[in-house]
Amino acid sequence: MDELRSKLKDKKRVVVKIGSSSLQHPETGDLDYIKMDILVRELCNIRNQGKDVILVTSGAIACGRRAVHISKPATIAEKQACAAIGQARLMMIYQKLFAEYNQTIAQILITKRIMLNEISKANAENTFAELLRMEVIPIVNENDPISTDQIQEENFGDNDTLSANVAELVKADLLILLSDINGLYTDDPRTNKNAKLIPYVDHIDAALESMAKGADSNYGTGGMTTKIAAAKIAAEAGVDMVIANGEHLSNISRILNGEEIGTLFKAM
Repeated sequence: MDELRSKLKDKKRVVVKIGSSSLQHPETGDLDYIKMDILVRELCNIRNQGKDVILVTSGAIACGRRAVHISKPATIAEKQACAAIGQARLMMIYQKLFAEYNQTIAQILITKRIMLNEISKANAENTFAELLRMEVIPIVNENDPISTDQIQEENFGDNDTLSANVAELVKADLLILLSDINGLYTDDPRTNKNAKLIPYVDHIDAALESMAKGADSNYGTGGMTTKIAAAKIAAEAGVDMVIANGEHLSNISRILNGEEIGTLFKAM
């Protein structure tokens, strides 16, 4: 196990996904600027080590709904409007934070249809490749304002599945999913105090999938089920994946330093 973790130090292209619940104050749903600054600093430090970094971020709908004082969008149109408002605000904040570290970023909005269309997928792959060659950090999100299927039940799952698809697209070495839980447990640790963290998974079977639980967050949409689905996509694409707690964003560096943080899903 120590040897497998140690190999994470050698990863050269890393996709980091952060969910809505990891970006906001739980009491209000407003953005947590201190955590966002720490996230940006972590990513810039990885980039300064000569590694390629891609950030997949959630939070546009939640950010937008706070801006227009909607507690919970009732319709698809309201969700799309909130996403349009929130995406601009979210990128403005990221732009300011990354600029503090003299790091250039780029915005890429993806729909499920892009990933399914070979021509569009190839174009996206070329764009990512060129941005990474320029030492830019791409920031990826779902294109919610124009795509209704992204924000219904069959969506990417709070960007979990999207991040795995992006990791496959850019031929990443490692995918880090930051969530509001420490990793995969034998049961839901919030309801079962005897649940144990599973530090390593070498293959995903039906028994493991049955451990996955649904979302338990007012602001996020992806539960452990979508994370297992992401792990399957990543594993089949030859990408190692780690689920870790986004409460402590120093976990990003600790994972890349080979420490036993969260659950490591080994690539096939």
